[in-house]
Amino acid sequence: MSELGTKKSGGLSRRDFLKLMGAAGTGLAFAPFVPFGNFMPNPNQASLEKVPVILPDGTQANINTYPINHGEVITYPSTGDTALDAEAFRKWQFIRLPEELGGGKKDTTAIRAYSMICLHLWCLWKYWPDEGRKRGECPCHGSMYDPVTGTAFLGPASVQAAPSNTLAQLTLEIDSDGFVFILPPKFNANENGVIGYGRFA
Repeated sequence: MSELGTKKSGGLSRRDFLKLMGAAGTGLAFAPFVPFGNFMPNPNQASLEKVPVILPDGTQANINTYPINHGEVITYPSTGDTALDAEAFRKWQFIRLPEELGGGKKDTTAIRAYSMICLHLWCLWKYWPDEGRKRGECPCHGSMYDPVTGTAFLGPASVQAAPSNTLAQLTLEIDSDGFVFILPPKFNANENGVIGYGRFA
């Protein structure tokens, strides 16, 4: 029998292509249920301590001056290394809620810090303060997050089973002068959550 009967000369046969597509589809179907967060660079082993919330302009966040209905990107845990600190898994949306959702208060109920990794396919979402919006939105596939709870309410992340529908969150503290700090997190699904995997609300 000639070799042409058993092998194609270069390229992928139609059958192999369909098998590959079937395998990829199966992988994507089960992706929301796999604890990928266990393999991500969550700093469980790092010696984390209470640190200030540092805004992009280099100043420490203060509840007396941070605008109501506003979000900024913060880095945690920060290493001081520019390349490491640029990692998406170190990026958080630091949000002061809208007035009608409690953002006018001067305590920690007015603020949130959620991992920016969308729980669907790990794009970076953003907080939108616009009237009629006031929510977190992922530009890739349209997942939308409640700024009060961090839970997806629309889009593909909203149909994922808990804990993969609620963003990882940092625990915040405000001192007597209004300065905001991050307390040492416990990165597991029952407490602060797992970056890229989620938490139980």
